[in-house]
Amino acid sequence: MAKTKKKVLDSYTIKGTKQTVKVGDCILMRAHDSDKPPYVAKLEKIEEGSKSNVRVRVRWYYRPEDSIGGRRQFHGSKELFLSDHFDEQSADTIEGKCTVHTFRNYTKLDSVGNDDYFCRFEYKAASGSFSPDRVAVYCKCEMPYNPDDLMVQCDACKDWFHPECLKMSSKAVKKLDHYFCPDCATTRKSRGKEASSPHKAKVEPPAKRRRR
Repeated sequence: MAKTKKKVLDSYTIKGTKQTVKVGDCILMRAHDSDKPPYVAKLEKIEEGSKSNVRVRVRWYYRPEDSIGGRRQFHGSKELFLSDHFDEQSADTIEGKCTVHTFRNYTKLDSVGNDDYFCRFEYKAASGSFSPDRVAVYCKCEMPYNPDDLMVQCDACKDWFHPECLKMSSKAVKKLDHYFCPDCATTRKSRGKEASSPHKAKVEPPAKRRRR
């Protein structure tokens, strides 16, 4: 018997909704376990076979806890890794669309919605390796930036610090009129400069990230 020729589709209307997805979109797909959040994938191809059966080829995003190394302190709650794991699934498992932002664009959002995520790493599922394998680090702890965490910037060296690494509370940091890290405060004192600044301490996510 001859195989039924598959028809490549430009888009697909999610079952039970009026929402349409197309190749290149990021989608939410129903998890096998109803207690778990939906899977996130990038839609690579849409094909219609016999009896209007629609299948999709996807490239999976992994959550940190699903990777070989597991979730680490600097991983954001909405962070995903774009994997090299491709799969074919029934289009019936698509639940909706979502947005996977670049790391920089995510940190500029005024508010984060339920369907907003970000990605700064590509992930090889078999080896557990990441690309890039080096990222900018901050603070005394020299950890990559977690956009969920509050940080304060030193007025002198412009590095960013976690309140807990300074043995300060977030509440106390938010009240600062200025801030100099221990190293810069010592340098200023040795030069006879007062530890003061005409502007309020910058307490927010770092806008520019350096590498070490």
